[in-house]
Formats: sequence, C-alpha cells, structure tokens
Amino acid sequence: MTTTGAGTGRQAATGSLLGLAIGDAMGFPTEFNTIEQLTARAGTWRGLPFPVSSGTAYVTDDTQMTLALGEGLAAALAAGPLTAERMEAPVRAEFIDWWRSPENNRAPGMTCLTACELLSRGGRWQAASQVGSKGCGANMRVAPIGLVPGLTAEQRSGAAQFQSALTHGHPTALAASDLTAHTVWLLAQGTAPSELLPLLRDHARENRGIYREDWLGDLAEQAQDPDRAGFSARGWDECLAVLDRLESALGRTPGSSAPDLDADPCLATGAGWIAEEAFATALYCFLLLPDDPQDAVRRGAFSSGDSDSIAALAGAFAGAHLGADAWPDAWTEVIEYRGRLLALGAAWDA
Repeated sequence: MTTTGAGTGRQAATGSLLGLAIGDAMGFPTEFNTIEQLTARAGTWRGLPFPVSSGTAYVTDDTQMTLALGEGLAAALAAGPLTAERMEAPVRAEFIDWWRSPENNRAPGMTCLTACELLSRGGRWQAASQVGSKGCGANMRVAPIGLVPGLTAEQRSGAAQFQSALTHGHPTALAASDLTAHTVWLLAQGTAPSELLPLLRDHARENRGIYREDWLGDLAEQAQDPDRAGFSARGWDECLAVLDRLESALGRTPGSSAPDLDADPCLATGAGWIAEEAFATALYCFLLLPDDPQDAVRRGAFSSGDSDSIAALAGAFAGAHLGADAWPDAWTEVIEYRGRLLALGAAWDA
C-alpha cells in the first residue's frame, strides 16, 4: 500500500469531520433540486456557493447523527476496548437523544426515525432494526469508526456494521457502512487515492462470507436468507457490483470512456438514496478531484440525487486524505456544531 502522507500527521480526523459537515452544508439547500434548477441558481457546479445564513452554515441530520455516533463511540471507548456490549448503551442513548431533539428538524429519513422510536422503548436492539432498509442513513454517519485510532480491523468492521444495524439492518446497509468506514481509515492512514479501488474490492471479497455474530447477534434471522453467510454475502455482492460501476465510470475498465467532470455524478453511479450508491457516488466525486476538496464537495452537492449525503461523504473522504488544512477558515469558522466536531477531531488526532 503506497502512502502519500497526506492524512497522517495532518489532523486527518479533524479534516474528515469538518469535511463531512462542510459537504453536508453545501448539499443541504441543493437536495431535491434538479440539475436544471441548480443551473438556474448557480450557473455551473463550480459556481456553487458555500451557504451561510445569519452567520452559520447549517447542516442536516447527516452531521447530527455523525456527532451522535462519534460521541457515543467516545463514551464506549472510555470504558475499555470496543465491543458491541460497550458500544450499545451510549450509542443507543445518543441516537434516542437525537430523535427527541428539537434540532431534529432537517428532513431526517423515516428509517432512522422509526428505528430510534423503537429503540426508545427499550428491549433488544435487534427488534428495532429495520432489516428491509438499505437507505444511506447508516453510512452517511459512519466516518467516526474509520477515524478512531487503535481499533483492530475486526473491531472497525464490527462497529461499522453494528452502528448501521441499530437502525438499518439490511445486509447492504451493513456492508456499505463497513466499506465507507474502511475507505475513511485507508485515506486517514495515507493511502494514495489511486490505490483505493483494488483495496476496497479486496476488503469486500474478504468479508463476503463473514457474519459478525459477536456484533450482530441474531439479526440475520429477521431476514429471509437461508443462513447467516448468505445474509452477509447478499450485502457484499451489491457493494462489489457498485464498485464495478464506479470503476467503469472512472474509465478504468476496458471499453469505458473517460469520466465527464461536468455531468451529473448520479448518472454515473446512482442517486445516493440507497447505501451502496451514496458510497459509490461520493467516492466518485472525491476520486474525480482528489486534490481539490472544495470542488469535490461542490461536485457532490450539485447533483440530482441525495446531494447532502453524497457531498458529506465526499467531504469526509477528502478531509481524511488531506487533513484539516483542506478547508478554508471562512468555511470552518461558520459551520454548525463546530465546537463538537473539533473536540472529537482533536481527541482522535492526538
């Protein structure tokens, strides 16, 4: 694995968390707009402004839930090595607090709302998990798992899938969350963007038949797969398929065309409403512009699909790669929840 040194030693955690929030803020006012509407407003995607209202760049539930996961994760780690048992209570509590918060007014997804309401009733978390949903609400928030130092590969994979399963129990939501966290981790470790796709494909193939019982318990029994290995493989197969689409969209497969930087990225790898497409389209935007983080989030936000989630993940990838210096002070100083983002970033960069 070639390392660029970009992420390591340059506040990769801070850069990734700020990037996620910046992308989220950039995509907040563009979500649910067509390309024609966005063009009428901003001209071209490169002209998309950073939105500030009354001195604040407001974010959506993507950043709110990222903070909920990150702060719950920090509490779990304070109690000892990360396990499902240590992680469940604080993360569950943070998700419920988010669900009850008056600030939860940013058009959150129904899966998160439904699952958090069920979690608030107590009982086994598996009973709350929505095993039929692979919406992007789980992998939009998973970046903290890839930023925490000192986790083993098994802990990182298990924790990424577990936090997804609390709300989104579909095997593709689990696999996409795992793959998203792994991408953030690779970039934070200094992996060159040009080397990401083979490593991600290897990760998906290696994990395809693994069911993480110590993290998921009997979740698979709520689905209709013949066995636990089949449950896991179903999710990873969809992620491998979207990696094929991503490789083709980037012009890296025989017969494929060079990518069109000015075309709607959702045409290349999907609109992002579902987990594997949010991951792939965000990564597509980042890999188109790996050394231009501001334009990477603009490209994600100026899209016809789930613009805030796509741009948020593109920002998380760019910030993990380039560090905190990737983002201009004029943006980071006005981002909503800045203090909480910086506190988590500083703890994990230390």
